[in-house]
Amino acid sequence: MRAYQLKRIDKQHEMHIQAWLNHIAGSTKEQGKKQVPVFKRFEDFYNYEEELKKVERPERSKLSPKLQRMASLAAKINLGRGIADG
Repeated sequence: MRAYQLKRIDKQHEMHIQAWLNHIAGSTKEQGKKQVPVFKRFEDFYNYEEELKKVERPERSKLSPKLQRMASLAAKINLGRGIADG
């Protein structure tokens, strides 16, 4: 029963995202005395090709020196070498 309820919540979440995107896609702005669409083309709203590139070639995030030290320490601990081992 819990799995069903969680699945239902996920479906509702997707529906609300879709409603929000429909609202944004239909947005207009005032230009002079008339209303014009904010997005003139679908690509202005969602760049499919760019999203594919993000998946195919993910950029490595740049870590601050502090986060690099923390990641290094975590890797050492995960490999079984404690803090004192260096």
